[in-house]
Amino acid sequence: MFDIDMMSRIPIYEQLCRKVTELILKGVLKEHDKLPSVRSLAAELGVNPNTVAKAYALLERDGIIYSLPARGSFIATPNLEITHAIMLKDFDESVRHALSTGISKDVLTKRIETLEQEIEKEDTST
Repeated sequence: MFDIDMMSRIPIYEQLCRKVTELILKGVLKEHDKLPSVRSLAAELGVNPNTVAKAYALLERDGIIYSLPARGSFIATPNLEITHAIMLKDFDESVRHALSTGISKDVLTKRIETLEQEIEKEDTST
């Protein structure tokens, strides 16, 4: 569920934050669901526990999760405005970069439509 790409240029803690947010938006993780402990998730992923702790701290700072002493971390009441803003941050940066390098709005729009069609095909095949 919490797959990460060790070869990615995106830091592991950021990948974890994005993954949790994505799973909330997809409805896989729901309000008050318990997240794996820092130690267990770190062991599962083969990463340093401090990396998972940093991701959890950022998610808590953003109101995505909450922690209860001696009980663990849980999914907070979803604030779709915040979760969408987090997910769209990378999109905005990519669009800015594409536009500044000469890729037209029409090309970007066509690309979004193509991706949407691919996702629809994936959804119907499962």
